Amino acid sequence: MAVGVFGGSFDPVHAGHMHVAIAAMRRLGLDRIWWLVSPQNPIKNRRAEAYAERFEQVRTRVSLPGMVTSDIELRWRVQHTKALLDELKKRHPNNHFVWLMGADNLRTFHRWYLWREILQSVPVAVISRPQDPVRARLSMAASLYRNARIRESQAKILPLKPAPAWTYLIEPLQSESSSAIRAKR
Repeated sequence: MAVGVFGGSFDPVHAGHMHVAIAAMRRLGLDRIWWLVSPQNPIKNRRAEAYAERFEQVRTRVSLPGMVTSDIELRWRVQHTKALLDELKKRHPNNHFVWLMGADNLRTFHRWYLWREILQSVPVAVISRPQDPVRARLSMAASLYRNARIRESQAKILPLKPAPAWTYLIEPLQSESSSAIRAKR
């Protein structure tokens, strides 16, 4: 099975997250997308809202066929993406995993713990977001791994490619963001 792994604090979940998931499923030909609700993003100083509430919001909103909401990051007590991916690959060796992220995350991906090992571990799909897409494509990760980038027109083969492999999918931009939603509260 080709599985998109979409992790995040989803604080709160919004249309931009759905945009990323729907675009990835369609463009990569994924069988499933696993929404993995993180107890806390280790990079962010701000504490995420209560986990149970965020998880329930995601579970309620993510009701499309092939999309599943999971709390495995909490149950497995993993804090970092690389450890999570290692555990997923160990427990589900027949699945082809692809890490999914919005372009806003690619811009700062080099700050993630063991970010290079993540790119060496599974293929990555980056979906365009309106938050500074030019800087995302010129980011440290994009620059250092430019030779591992596959053309957008070949995105359907990404789940079967050995890592490192990544693609940047240009989609109509969905401007909603968690930061903006929290700022209006």
